[in-house]
Amino acid sequence: MESAARHFLGVDRSVTGRAWIGRLEDDRQALAIAQREGIPEIVARVLAGRGVTAEETAAYLAPSLKTLMPDPSVLKDMDKAADRIARAIMDGEKVAVFGDYDVDGATSSALLHRFFRALGASLRIYIPDRIREGYGPNAPALMTLRDEGIGIIITVDCGTMAHKPLGLAADAGLEVIVIDHHQAEPALPPVYALVNPNRLDDDSGLGTLAAAGVTFLFIVAINRALRQAGFYDSHDAPDLMALLDLVALGTVCDVVPLVGLNRGFVSQGLRVMAARNNIGLAALGDVSRFDGKPGTYHLGFLLGPRVNAGGRVGRSDLGARLLTTENGEEARGIAEELDVLNKERQAIEAQVLQEAMMQVEDALGASRANAMPPLIMAVGKGWHPGVIGIVASRLKDKYERPAIVIAVDAKGEGKGSGRSISGVDLGRAVTAALEAGLLVNGGGHAMAAGLTMRADKVEALNDFLAARMADSVSAASESRALRLDGAISLKGATRGLLELLERAGPYGAGNPEPRFAIPSVRVVRADLVGGAHVRVILSGDDGGRLKGIAFRAAETPLGTALLDKGSGLMHLAGRLKPDDWQGRQDVQLHIEDAVATRDAQP
Repeated sequence: MESAARHFLGVDRSVTGRAWIGRLEDDRQALAIAQREGIPEIVARVLAGRGVTAEETAAYLAPSLKTLMPDPSVLKDMDKAADRIARAIMDGEKVAVFGDYDVDGATSSALLHRFFRALGASLRIYIPDRIREGYGPNAPALMTLRDEGIGIIITVDCGTMAHKPLGLAADAGLEVIVIDHHQAEPALPPVYALVNPNRLDDDSGLGTLAAAGVTFLFIVAINRALRQAGFYDSHDAPDLMALLDLVALGTVCDVVPLVGLNRGFVSQGLRVMAARNNIGLAALGDVSRFDGKPGTYHLGFLLGPRVNAGGRVGRSDLGARLLTTENGEEARGIAEELDVLNKERQAIEAQVLQEAMMQVEDALGASRANAMPPLIMAVGKGWHPGVIGIVASRLKDKYERPAIVIAVDAKGEGKGSGRSISGVDLGRAVTAALEAGLLVNGGGHAMAAGLTMRADKVEALNDFLAARMADSVSAASESRALRLDGAISLKGATRGLLELLERAGPYGAGNPEPRFAIPSVRVVRADLVGGAHVRVILSGDDGGRLKGIAFRAAETPLGTALLDKGSGLMHLAGRLKPDDWQGRQDVQLHIEDAVATRDAQP
């Protein structure tokens, strides 16, 4: 348990039941950063709270891929894979990429396609249908590609666990190169090369990369092999940096930690994306009604879901087609279709989420507070498998437990998708369940996993995973305190501060967005917006005023506290966000927690 001495503003139990803890245990590092770099102490606290030292600060605030990029050869099988594809490009061999149907798979496929096209080479993209073919390589698709005269297939964001179909491909004379990042077993499929920083014999230390990041390193390695072979004596070298917008999109949407190389990819990729040179991404931004400076929010919540929509409820190849097209009219048409499909996905998701929540609440019953299980699982016949990952994420957020949602079809086969909480490796647990014979297929990474199983093994799977993850879930729950980077006044919540904080980004998984306390404020106005959100205006003794909003809080203890006009002074906690409504450049607080000052311990 956290020491009472570290309770921020004396808050040991907020309206959401959490203690408030200062992220930074020792102020000296923050003071050293502030003095050395001449930046406000609150910004220095954010940096120090993420492990940045005074000596590292300048480089951290200006991440450079030149210093962050590793030699791709550190990845097992990379040189073998790159040399083979370089030879195929020079000899004009027919090559295909087999990609997953999510954003990471679509961006990885598009990266390779754009690289090939820049070299004057062609690359066939094959994205499987989620409903008809399922996840990963399948024998009929591989044989179709072989019958088209293709001899080399690159799988991206899939393939590490596809032993049977890739074995059949090898028997049929296909050379397969796997580019992946999912958890691996000791035994690997019989392929020409398998590049995956999470294979057990890989010591590159790059296991947090998304498939798009691994694919970019693969392209760098191919590019080097081509240069060494003299290919660029007669061909123009491609601009690899121009591909980083796709790397950023795949990295953010696959929710891998935004630290180290991933942070560098996203930081540089956002700059590339701002130039709007990718016609498909520009069109998608237009239909998303987003045309400003891109950030991780726009990638994760506006662009990504629309790219995903084709694979979830429409045609699985739409995302990759959008990201590779050079035709403006085609880009607009695909972007508009994806926007429509995304709305359809949202409606389907809402229905499945409602049914899943009812099921979970019935299972938990009135004793939930005393007997919350280590795993939340919901199973439904006829649920659309394209939305179960999103529903699992919603359940994970609500119950603060790993969650798996399984859609069972008419044949009794279940397709499941899971999302985890920080500190609990769901991918390894699912891989263990596969090894234990409880699954037909399955795998993933720490924060997300997918599986295929027989419906009659649901109960056994739940028992197995719950037992395996119980200790790590318990440890993670013990540390569920709200971690704060510092306290600011209402007058201190300025656009200038927000711009300084943005230099310490981009923020995301593994590099949390700064969260601050704003002490002793009054809610002078509160109302409901959008049916479920609570919008407020805050006033402080310093004369400052600030707008705030608590999303999906209407029927929660947080929403009740904010709507209670007689609640008096409150400490609030949340994240500062830009408020650019109607051309203004203000700041607002996205409120995550609150406590009445009378309930805080001095």
